Amino acid sequence: MHFEHLVQINDPLNPLLQALTVEQVWHALLWRAEKPQDFQEDITDVVIHERGEDFLVRSFRLGKLHVRDHIEWEHGRSIEFRTQPNDEHSGGNLTITIETPDETQLFVRFTYNTPLPETVAPGSDDASDAYFASYVKSAYHAADVDTVRRIRELAATGLLSH
Repeated sequence: MHFEHLVQINDPLNPLLQALTVEQVWHALLWRAEKPQDFQEDITDVVIHERGEDFLVRSFRLGKLHVRDHIEWEHGRSIEFRTQPNDEHSGGNLTITIETPDETQLFVRFTYNTPLPETVAPGSDDASDAYFASYVKSAYHAADVDTVRRIRELAATGLLSH
């Protein structure tokens, strides 16, 4: 399944929306990689297994689900989470890219690629795969909007100012 969407960070037409810098958003995305429990309260037992200049390997628990990710980034531009498959889930990739079409606009693009089927297989009358894909896309979108909400909260407290 492929799913991609944009979340607008800065909107020059909305003066009530606090403008954030690319650096603030970037710092928050790295924070999310290193401390995912600060972005989703159900995450526990976070362990950083390996760290380099442009990557880290981590694991955590999400309820009963065990997740292990290899995360790589291009500083200030994008971060990719490659979740390893295991007996509990099929794995997948999430790439988050910072986009600045001009000096007043800032977006974050979330791109998911998973082994989940996107549509009903040809010749099948079972619509459960398509329904499940639709549900997962909706859950991803809600989680991403929540990520941006959390980034705004962190920025408002001054924790992203470096």
